[in-house]
Amino acid sequence: MKRTDLFYIRLSFIVSIFICAVKFVAWAITGSLVILSDALESIINVAAAAFAWYSIYLSNKPRDTEHPYGHGKIEFFSIGFEGAMILIAGIGILVQAVQGFIHPQSLKGLTTGLWLTVAGGAANFILGYFLVQTGKNRNSLTLTGNGKHILSDSYSSIGVLVAVVLILLTGYSWIDPVASVFAAAVIIYTGFRLMRKSVKGLMDEVDMKVVDELVEILKLNRKAAWIDVHNMRVQRFGNYYHVDCHVTMPYYYSLEQVHDELTKLDTVLNKNFQKGSIEFFIHTDPCISSSCRHCLLSECPVRKFPFQQQIEWSKENLLPNKKHAFAE
Repeated sequence: MKRTDLFYIRLSFIVSIFICAVKFVAWAITGSLVILSDALESIINVAAAAFAWYSIYLSNKPRDTEHPYGHGKIEFFSIGFEGAMILIAGIGILVQAVQGFIHPQSLKGLTTGLWLTVAGGAANFILGYFLVQTGKNRNSLTLTGNGKHILSDSYSSIGVLVAVVLILLTGYSWIDPVASVFAAAVIIYTGFRLMRKSVKGLMDEVDMKVVDELVEILKLNRKAAWIDVHNMRVQRFGNYYHVDCHVTMPYYYSLEQVHDELTKLDTVLNKNFQKGSIEFFIHTDPCISSSCRHCLLSECPVRKFPFQQQIEWSKENLLPNKKHAFAE
């Protein structure tokens, strides 16, 4: 899987170099600041693709004694680096735009620059869309992040094209730095978003979409012996997810029976979970008297209280460290 990811990111790197060269040729011909902003962002595409290449290579390395959970966290560093580079590019473009207001420059060869920008923008859109869709299908943060970055470059190219066309039609050269300011704003916003996603992953912020999927799988495949699940925590390491939780089971079950039930739980979740592989660390709790009122075992030999109500599982009662919690 990772080898294929490496192929895609190598493709991104090679194509990004070509597109970057085309855009710098367009800037050299025209002297346009807004075209320069487009070219500067393409340099970031090349650097980001190179870092993403290393990221996928490193995340593919097997676990070792120093990295017992593998190297998957590097993907969050990758998108954080990419976001920071985008942010720096946006600030650089903004500085150039301000200088353009203060020291206006004459523009030339805009028609040629226009067609070169069209070619570069179209190539970026195709490449970015392909990487985003491939990254989503393969659940690769690195491919998706790199693709979104390249897509943002293609969107900013649209603004560049509009600006160049307006300059050609009106002859107003002040449009050039104004358009650069708008391009910088879009780029800076994209950088902040990627950096935010990186921080969320590195800080192990809960991805509620993942939790919702896990809860739904548990609800659909619930077994009577799984009396209660609580204190669930989910961490992501690349394409691997680490889940630990507490599961309440009949106190009279043998160790072998408990092991069999936990194996069923592991199998059910890994079979139905679509975003990657799951590794479990499960703490088992023995049932207590109050469990009887919610226990679905119809032939329990030690039941002390009659069944009253089934607790419907949800993230509201599976995440807290509280047995038999009702969702509020």
